[in-house]
Amino acid sequence: MERQSAKDRRRQPTPLLSYYTFGGRREFLRRKSDQEKGGYVDRYSPGLLFFLILIVGLNVLDCLFTLIILECGGWEMNPIARSAIEVYGERFWVWKFVLVSVNAILLCLHSRFRHVHRIIMWIALLFLGVILYQIVLLKYHAF
Repeated sequence: MERQSAKDRRRQPTPLLSYYTFGGRREFLRRKSDQEKGGYVDRYSPGLLFFLILIVGLNVLDCLFTLIILECGGWEMNPIARSAIEVYGERFWVWKFVLVSVNAILLCLHSRFRHVHRIIMWIALLFLGVILYQIVLLKYHAF
């Protein structure tokens, strides 16, 4: 059996800034053991992008509808968002947008780990449920 004489490139980690920082080609994990364990890839699927943009977009709608409901005399049910509204006033949407967007980026980076795709879909469904509830509130002024 022959041995390769070239150095193994995997002995050193990939530098922070290299060709692979923005031009990587790994779209999926090839080995079954890597798929079970999870890992990081360079490119992501269009479906994942759709759900992450959906989450951020629904978050923006949630902020908009929350402001409208508060102006009509309603109140915020979420205690964390309520305290942010008390601290930041009408600019709470900036805090909420940044918080959700940073977490969407983290979910994207970890999307090849077990159950993360399910978590992303459940978050999108949760936001969709909140938006539908707010639409019903605004339609019937039930506050």
